[in-house]
Amino acid sequence: MSERPPAPTGRPTGPRRGTATVLALGVVAALAFMPAVPDHRSGPGTPAATSTPGADATDPTVTVLGDGSTSDTGPQPGQPAPVRLKLGEQPPQFVVFSFDAPTEDGNHLFSGARTSARSSGADVTFFLRGVDVLPASVRWQYQPPQHEVGTAAVPFPTDAQVRATLQQLGRAWLDGDEIADGFIGQFCGPEGGRDWSTTDWQSEIGQGYSMVNFWKTGTGFTDLPPLPFDYQTELAGGRAPCLEGRPNLLPAEKDAGWRYDASSPGDTQRWPARIDGIWEFPLQRIPSGAGEVLSANQPPQTYLNAFDRVYHGSRAPLVIDTDLAPGHGTGPDLQAAETAMKDLCHRDGVRCVSFRQLADWLDAQDPGVLDHLRALGSTSTPNWAAVVGP
Repeated sequence: MSERPPAPTGRPTGPRRGTATVLALGVVAALAFMPAVPDHRSGPGTPAATSTPGADATDPTVTVLGDGSTSDTGPQPGQPAPVRLKLGEQPPQFVVFSFDAPTEDGNHLFSGARTSARSSGADVTFFLRGVDVLPASVRWQYQPPQHEVGTAAVPFPTDAQVRATLQQLGRAWLDGDEIADGFIGQFCGPEGGRDWSTTDWQSEIGQGYSMVNFWKTGTGFTDLPPLPFDYQTELAGGRAPCLEGRPNLLPAEKDAGWRYDASSPGDTQRWPARIDGIWEFPLQRIPSGAGEVLSANQPPQTYLNAFDRVYHGSRAPLVIDTDLAPGHGTGPDLQAAETAMKDLCHRDGVRCVSFRQLADWLDAQDPGVLDHLRALGSTSTPNWAAVVGP
């Protein structure tokens, strides 16, 4: 998230309701600017294509999609089956580690976050921005709402960075991590997300679909294998830049068939609720000294204090977010998340999951039990026999 303000049950298996609207807007806006004949841009300093994991087009179990940018290789590996709580059972302590703007560059923050998650036994969420797969050399393919064609509030990556990012995306999905939507241009404030209409957000979502579904056409990197997943089917939610624009964004997300939104600018550590059918997963206000801070880019001890508050209390999910964007993401921020991940994910009763996995689990629960959980304060000492009861 750039310029943040301060302080398989229930899983879709095919194209989602409403995606025709956003895809139509995105394809018209994005594909109109793509080159008719893609040029090949690999060169010195570009990661080797042979090291990129992807679908093998000769495998009869693989369906290559569109222009060969994505594929259907079957269900994502390592996904837990959600189980409904038994009467009187204490809920798991969910911890969601999310990472904004996963562009792989010389700092290797994307690959570092991915490998740390794998070694800690965590499944995490990466909020991919459209610009992460759109090189500066072809930035004119992006038509941002209320802004000039080919502009963004953040730098476009180099060709080599896009190639490296595509490599990491395939590996992350195969690890079991979620690839969610971090949107494209990162525009905030006036003429940005705060002012965008629902139609503007639909265009942004649709163009994001196109940039990932047709990255081979957009970049010309035809030597790389397809991503091993169908992005349109996998996409379950997103987080808006600067956590702005939710009143008009939520209808666009619902139209796209998304299941959650992570754009709320901060709430206490409580069990999630739905807004118009969409799970709301806000960044949280967590204890720090005498006050509270947002649960993003904090020191490890701050995360551990927030964990203790709910682990010994309401068991509300804890959200920990880290910005990996070049120029914003820093090694110390990632190290703090890695330290917390290593400490927490192996504790008794703790499950380090992606946002989509959390939504799966919530969907599987008794609605009455969820109402009881939402009524708990963060530091409650619940009688679980009563809370998770008839």
